[in-house]
This record gives sequence, structure tokens and C-alpha cells, in this order.
Amino acid sequence: PLYICTATTHSLIARSLWVTQAQQRWASSLPMNTVVLFVPQQESWVVERMGRFHRILEPGLNFLIPILDKIRYVQSLKEIVIDVPEQSAVSLDNVTLQIDGVLYLRILDPFKASYGVEDPEYAVTQLAQTTMRSELGKLTLDKVFRERETLNTNIVHSINQASDDWGIRCLRYEIKDIHVPPRVKESMQMQVEAERKKRATVLESEGHKEAAINVAEGRKQAQILASEGQKTEQINKAAGEANAVLAKAEAKAKAIRLLSDALAEQNGNAAASLSVAEQYVSAFSNLAKESNTILLPSNSGDISGMVTQAMTIYGSLAKQSSKKLESVSPEWAMEKSEELVPPAQ
Repeated sequence: PLYICTATTHSLIARSLWVTQAQQRWASSLPMNTVVLFVPQQESWVVERMGRFHRILEPGLNFLIPILDKIRYVQSLKEIVIDVPEQSAVSLDNVTLQIDGVLYLRILDPFKASYGVEDPEYAVTQLAQTTMRSELGKLTLDKVFRERETLNTNIVHSINQASDDWGIRCLRYEIKDIHVPPRVKESMQMQVEAERKKRATVLESEGHKEAAINVAEGRKQAQILASEGQKTEQINKAAGEANAVLAKAEAKAKAIRLLSDALAEQNGNAAASLSVAEQYVSAFSNLAKESNTILLPSNSGDISGMVTQAMTIYGSLAKQSSKKLESVSPEWAMEKSEELVPPAQ
């Protein structure tokens, strides 16, 4: 009982001191009744007549009755900035935080602000602190940092619900600083470092993945280009070989045609005999170079006889070709036989 009485006594003394300081603050800023008064812009003077509310003086020229009228309150209609002291609050995950803020408010009704509460600024400051504690108790530590805007909005809404009877409108509330315990701060730093390492690892793996994909794409494109190159090369090579075969065939046909024309001319048989004799001698000269075994005819020394034998073989082949041509078409066979067998000279 003694402890309860002592606590109650201290509370009453503190309250009486606070009321006295508030009254002194209001009394020290109150203007005197000089009958003719000029009220500044954005201010409202609350006048009492014989201790009872009389009216509110508007900005500009005003007249009061001496002795009867007294200026009791002076309210500023400007936006007021109040520094909310630092206070402790416990989050939803039982982390003790030290938070301070700034409160922006404006007096909308001078009558309610004067008679609805003893000290409107002090009342709003205490309401902001208690509301902030209540709102922080609904959030975890991580959400406190991520949802500061939402937290400020909720505090403003809660303050306006209670301050309507005081004629005060809270415009906004901003949290200045949030201080966490050292151990929690170290844990948060470790968490941030782990998150950064995780992001770095993920980015590095994505880089390796993209590099491997690029290398595979490059190899694929290289193989495609190489196969297309080989295909083009084979096509060009085949075309070249075909053109070469055609050129050789055309050249051989032209040579045969020229040879037949030459044989059809005068002394063609003599020229053919000379060509056969030259080829005969050339064949015998190369035969010894290419092989150790040499097959020689019995009359190898009789060159004229061998030339005559070659010409006889040539004549028999020409006659056989003419017979085959006659069985196909007489006219065409006649033309071909004339080309193959030269006329007798």
C-alpha cells in the first residue's frame, strides 16, 4: 500500500507540473486586450467573456471590450512539425527496436483544439508514440523495413480517428531512424551477405550456362557450314569432272573426226602406216623399261612386214564395222563406211 501511494503521489505531482508548464506556455504567448487588436494571418484568437467562450477572432481588425473580454488561447493554423522522441517498440518476432519519427499536423477547429484537450501538441505526440508501438507489434522485423510506407499510413489513419475530437488533422507521419540491437544487426548483415553470395552464384551459373549454350550453338553452326561447304565442294567437283569428261569426249571425237578426214585424203594410208610404225617402235622401247619379261614376235626385225600386218588388221576392222552399219540402216551405214574406210588410191 505504501508503494502504491508513493507511485500515485509522484504521478499527481508530475501531472500538476505538466499542467502548470502548459498553462505558463499559453499564458506567456497570450496578447493583452487593448480594445483594438490586429490578428495576424493564419492565426485564430479564442476570446472569453467573463470566463466563458465568446468568439474566435478572425485575421485582421477586431474590437474587444476591456476587462470583460480576455484572449484565452492563440491557435496557429499553419502546418506544425513535431519531432517524435525516440522510443522502444517490440516487433511481432520479439525484436526490440528504437524508433523515432516526425509528425506533421494542422489545427482545423480552434475551438476543439482549445477546449477539447489541454495541450494538443503533447496529446498528438503521445498518441503517435502509442500508435507506432501498436502498429510495430503487428509486423515482423523484415516487414518493418519493407513496408515503412504502409506503416506510416496506418499510423496517420489511427491518429486521425482519435484526434477528430481535438480539432486536429494529422497530415503525415514519417519514420526517421530505426535502430536494431547489435546482435540483430550482425545477423541482418550476415543475411545480406548470404543473399549477395547467392545472387552472385546464381549469376555465375547463368553465365556458365549461357557460355555453354553459345559454344554449342557455335559448334552447331560450324558443322552446318562445314557440311554445306563439303556439299558445295562435292557438287563443284562432280560438275568439274563431268565437264572434264565431256571435254575429253568432245576432244576425242574431234580427234577421230580429224583422223578420219586425214585418212580420206590423198596418201592417207601412207600416213597411217607411218603412225603405226612409230607407235610400234615406241611400244618396243617402253616395254623393256616397264617389265623384265619381253615377248617379241618372230619377225621383230622386219618392220615393213609388221606395218603391213597392222594395216591388214585395220582394214578388217573397218570392213566389220561397215557390215554392222548396213544391218542398222543402209544409207547411214554407207555414210559411216565411207567415213571409216578411205577410198583406194
